[in-house]
Amino acid sequence: MTVKVFDTQEVQDLLKAAVNLEGQEGNARFKQILHRLLSDLFKAIDDLDITPDEIWAGVNYLNRLGTDGEAALLAAGLGLEKYIDIRLDAEDKQIGLDGGTPRTIEGPLYVAGAPVKEGVAKLDVDPDEDAGPLVIHGVVKGADGKPVAGALVECWHADSRGFYSHFDPTGKQSDFNLRGAVRTDADGKYEFRTLMPVGYGCPPQGSTQQLLNHLARHGNRPAHVHMFVTSDGNRKLTTQFNIEGDPLIWDDFAYATREDLIPPVTEKTGGAALGLKADTYKDIEFNITLTPLVDGKDNQLVNRERAAA
Repeated sequence: MTVKVFDTQEVQDLLKAAVNLEGQEGNARFKQILHRLLSDLFKAIDDLDITPDEIWAGVNYLNRLGTDGEAALLAAGLGLEKYIDIRLDAEDKQIGLDGGTPRTIEGPLYVAGAPVKEGVAKLDVDPDEDAGPLVIHGVVKGADGKPVAGALVECWHADSRGFYSHFDPTGKQSDFNLRGAVRTDADGKYEFRTLMPVGYGCPPQGSTQQLLNHLARHGNRPAHVHMFVTSDGNRKLTTQFNIEGDPLIWDDFAYATREDLIPPVTEKTGGAALGLKADTYKDIEFNITLTPLVDGKDNQLVNRERAAA
């Protein structure tokens, strides 16, 4: 079918009516956004001659996506979350704000409510025979280079099977296994004693991987560790670092890898004295630099639904 109807008065009136664009009640910003998105969809149907079968396949897919609870996972896989970071980076550049630890995507697997410790936290609540011990530590500094005392550093990562506690389909992990938070000491130092993570893949039968299959894309991530860092007078940092040497570092389906977020992994001894499962352990030093508020406000806070336990 080669007809074009998008620019007709009938379709334009339909778009306005669908979102009650000219009505006085309702949320004006919501109407503006939905009108634009719906208009873009209608125009794509016209331009690409999308068939009714294809339209309903898309609608049915959205139903499955919601049932699977994978909308946030798909947002990462299609680059939407990365695109948000690109815009935030550009905004920082525009106002001349630079020098902090790079941001990168949060992902869908944070859980609020992890216990907070002072300075040092042990994250491995459950045993994991296939994961070796790991110590993550560093100093949190402000833009002035001075250590930030009392900063809250939150950390979460996968186990040796690529599963996150709270979301583990096998049910084998405690809610806060491999999750925790510490407040930095007077010198801005923090430390997590944990186990080495591996990367994960999208659920193979899930709706995200189903879409990726049509694109001939994999749904895998390299091994990585997530962090939130929060401090009065500074903007909240959402970041993660990759584990050096992982073959997927530059082939991350979620596009989260950044050059400055691949700290070296070294090997040390003395783990027994630290309460680790073995005396020889891996060590990652990850120092963090926060950025100041903008006009007294944190302009990089993101409000989104998050799990809690």
